[in-house]
Amino acid sequence: MTTADDPAAERLRRWRLVLGGADADGTGCTLRGQDVAMDGALESLYGQRQQQRPGRGGRDGGGQRAAGLGASAPQVARWLGDVRRYFPSSVVQVMQRDAIDRLGLSALLLEPEMLAAVEPDVHLVGTLLSLNKVLPETTKETARRVVRAVVEELEERLTTRTRAALTGALDRAARTHRPRHRAIDWNRTLRANLQHYLPEHGTVVPERLIGYGRAARAATKDVVLCVDQSGSMAASVVYASVFGAVLAAMRALDTRLVVFDTAVVDLTDHLDDPVELLFGTQLGGGTDINRALAYCQSRIRRPADTVVVLISDLYEGGIRDEMLKRVAAMRASGVQFVTLLALSDEGAPAYDRAHAAALAALGAPAFACTPELFPEVMAAALEKRPLPIPDMAEQR
Repeated sequence: MTTADDPAAERLRRWRLVLGGADADGTGCTLRGQDVAMDGALESLYGQRQQQRPGRGGRDGGGQRAAGLGASAPQVARWLGDVRRYFPSSVVQVMQRDAIDRLGLSALLLEPEMLAAVEPDVHLVGTLLSLNKVLPETTKETARRVVRAVVEELEERLTTRTRAALTGALDRAARTHRPRHRAIDWNRTLRANLQHYLPEHGTVVPERLIGYGRAARAATKDVVLCVDQSGSMAASVVYASVFGAVLAAMRALDTRLVVFDTAVVDLTDHLDDPVELLFGTQLGGGTDINRALAYCQSRIRRPADTVVVLISDLYEGGIRDEMLKRVAAMRASGVQFVTLLALSDEGAPAYDRAHAAALAALGAPAFACTPELFPEVMAAALEKRPLPIPDMAEQR
């Protein structure tokens, strides 16, 4: 009988893998077969740190668990192969992220052999972008393949939903009650005229037609994505770049993407290729939100038809009062202003609560947003409806 057939034994097995088998783990469980290799992979990453020679993981002389993947790219690549063999993809991505954070393995990503062994995900892309300026030529092409694989997966997952939500919002904004015959929305027209149903004829008399005006030949709405590229915002930069490319492909929107730290860079010309766009960012450095908003404000042509999305944790290194004045001025002119503390799957990050409260007082509440919610947020902003703000307490 396997442990899977015995729930109590399976619980002990899992606790043994979690606790590491030291004398005090209390499980009394002995691992066998593949579980021994899984335990070794976990021990290399999550064991207690100790002073040891590179590449020498395992237990210390006192029987305590000790972490260490060594400083050798081949050894790390073997470890990555092990975790991909024993754990599902979602767990592998977490372990990779922990290995980079806990054991300082970022430098080993500069070696193409190691980079080729990793499981691509948004956080790995963020790490590669932070290393962008020091990537050797031998690694750059591998890095681009990794980034492109993640970007293409995100585009496939997010494009359809985004286009559907925003196209509906834009169409509703253009709705007319005197449509041409080819522009009649028959489903809405029938629902609006059900009271005029004639049972003897089995039909509805459409006294009021509902449809859409002619498709716009030019953009009807402007969107400005203003993205903080400080190191803590890596995942948000990746998602914002993908969404920027999706929005830019919609004819009814004129989309601009601006990234900033203490400097401001307009990457709008690269929206047709989000991979090149991402490699045009430079994660890290300080933050000057006021300067970034000043640039965005200078590019607004028709305030009443503009949505500005600031994506930042709001730790302002510039002039706080000027930043708030710019937001107030944009809102007063008719701009729909949205503040996202993060655009990622992680929920609410650490953020400047005083600045968030000040923006909320101006009518621009700040909240974290998942990629799945972002299309609904944008649709609401384009239609000037209340934003679907999630419960911040649930995001922490």
